[in-house]
Parts: sequence; C-alpha cells; structure tokens
Amino acid sequence: QVQLVESGGGSAQPGDSLTVSCAASGFNCRRYGLRWYRQAPGKQRELVARINSNGEVKDFADSVKGRFTISRDNAKETMYLQMNNLRPEDTAVYYCNAANYAGNDYWGQGIQVTVSS
Repeated sequence: QVQLVESGGGSAQPGDSLTVSCAASGFNCRRYGLRWYRQAPGKQRELVARINSNGEVKDFADSVKGRFTISRDNAKETMYLQMNNLRPEDTAVYYCNAANYAGNDYWGQGIQVTVSS
C-alpha cells in the first residue's frame, strides 16, 4: 500500500524553527522527485519546495527562499522540510508529494503548521 505520512507539524511563534517529515512506504521513492506543498485557509495549494530523486537539485518558492531547507534520506525513505524564521503567513496545511515521469503521483494526508504569537 502506497503511503506518504507527514509528521512534526504543530504550533510555533514567529521566528521559531520547525521541521516536518514525510515517510514514504509501498513504492520505490528513490526514483521519485519529492515536493512539499502548502495550503492556507481560503487560498490555493502552492508549491513550497522540491527535491529531485538523488537530492542534488532543489528549488524553493520565493516566499521561503533563505528560510526553508528541503532534504531527503533515501535510505530511510524520508523527506524533510526544515523551516526557520517562521512567519504567520507560513501557517498552512503542509502536504508531501511524490511524482515520477511515468505519471505516478502520490500525496500525504497533510499536517497543520500554525505560526502565531
């Protein structure tokens, strides 16, 4: 059974750091590009960061550049999003996604991150 399970979300204050993780199972995630998306209330889902299959190519949304870091551990089949200097506008449900060139596209259930003082 294909699964992507996010963990590590929660509440934080502005300026804090938080890391969310995404554990993959049921498929060979080493052959997949991985992405983090987020969706804030009343807004469309947006791409936050992405990383290619071997972890060498990374890309970030302008709104998080310099603050967020994406990484993956293929041995553990896990992806991470390290979020530093959090802002209230980072409040959203964060989703992990795995996709490959064959058209396979998997999503996690999402995890809430709330940034407020």
